[in-house]
Amino acid sequence: MELIFSLIIIGLSIAGMIYFIIFLPKVKIGKYSFDTFYWSPLVGAIILLIFNLLNGSIFFNALISNDSINPLKILCLFLSMTCLSVVLDEVGLFKFLAEFVLKYSKNSQMSVFIVLYITVSFLTIFTSNDIIILTFTPFIIFFAKNAKISPIPYLVEEFVAANTFSMLFIIGNPTNIYLATSFNVTFFEYLSVMWLPTIFAGLTAFIVLLLIFYKQLKKPIQPVFEEVHIIDKPILIVGLIGLIGATILLIISSYIGLEMYLICLISALLVLLFMGGYSLVIYLRKKKLTQIYLFFNSVKRLPYTLIPFLLSMFAFVLCLNQYGVFDVVAKAFSNVEAIFVYGITSFMSANLINNIPMSVLFANLVFASDTTIQLKALYASVIGSNIGAYLTPIGALAGIMWMSILKKHEVKFSFLQFVAYGTIVSIPTLFAALGGLAITLL
Repeated sequence: MELIFSLIIIGLSIAGMIYFIIFLPKVKIGKYSFDTFYWSPLVGAIILLIFNLLNGSIFFNALISNDSINPLKILCLFLSMTCLSVVLDEVGLFKFLAEFVLKYSKNSQMSVFIVLYITVSFLTIFTSNDIIILTFTPFIIFFAKNAKISPIPYLVEEFVAANTFSMLFIIGNPTNIYLATSFNVTFFEYLSVMWLPTIFAGLTAFIVLLLIFYKQLKKPIQPVFEEVHIIDKPILIVGLIGLIGATILLIISSYIGLEMYLICLISALLVLLFMGGYSLVIYLRKKKLTQIYLFFNSVKRLPYTLIPFLLSMFAFVLCLNQYGVFDVVAKAFSNVEAIFVYGITSFMSANLINNIPMSVLFANLVFASDTTIQLKALYASVIGSNIGAYLTPIGALAGIMWMSILKKHEVKFSFLQFVAYGTIVSIPTLFAALGGLAITLL
């Protein structure tokens, strides 16, 4: 009976989350706007704990545990890496790079398309897919408006590229972080497996996108550029040192005995400490507030709503695990090819419950599976969580934010259009990535 009540509460919570994502993504109270996607899961988790459907000691012990599945460590890792990306974005690095590469597109839409795909893909690898999407989307809209061309090919391309190449590094997506660190996978171990599936997926996605938009891209353009400058070079340099240093240390983390979340946390704190001290010195000497605004905007932009969201979904997973649900499902998956069954089901699940809770769910499902298939199941789930992000807007938080930006800038792009483009691109890309994984893990 307790299992039935728990399933009802979890089901209603997820249904509420989907409702808010589609129909009421934000609520404005006075001058402030609030995300709503985590409200329903948070209420559901609280109910489970209040009525002891989830043992409170199990939940608390999970939060203070020293193992890799501790959600607080994973949150710390993701927020720290996001912080480094946000700092670079605040000083104008990504806008500067976008303008720089597009200036050399030779007034050809095809050139713009190719250059933009390469740029977004490259930057996503080393930063965060969410940050790149949020930064490049307004720039693309502005660029297309001034060039008097449709922004749709470039917007779709940007979103696909960011969510495809986010697979390559463990830090590219919070779903990668959660799934990989749950199994103590090191940075280099992850990269050694995921490089081939990412290349297969990236090439497939680009070819499909090119076939879809080929006619539109044949039209000439006369783009108008707006000069973009780096706001503060010392902060840029320190931010780049922090990001590059963290990436290098993550690669060798297993050899130096430092946990990945500590590397990222220390890097982010050092950059923020520099920004705080530097901003204060500039203000005292020159009475300038620019650097202070950069500091506070960087801290303000961190995705704090991910904290209650991930903790709530983690509570749901602990509850289901408490009643042995994952053992039953894992047993049902045991007699099929792990790469494709876990890849396809994670891909679909991301679009039913969002890819972050899907990753929490599938981490436990992989744990419950036979040890002989765990590696295949793990990496297939990583692929599904990334590529599933562009099947529907529900697939990832980035999709929700992306759609809201388009609406704000009056770009007509409906839910159904998203699904139409997403279906055409994501399905062949998914199978190309899973095929690459099958080759890698032969």
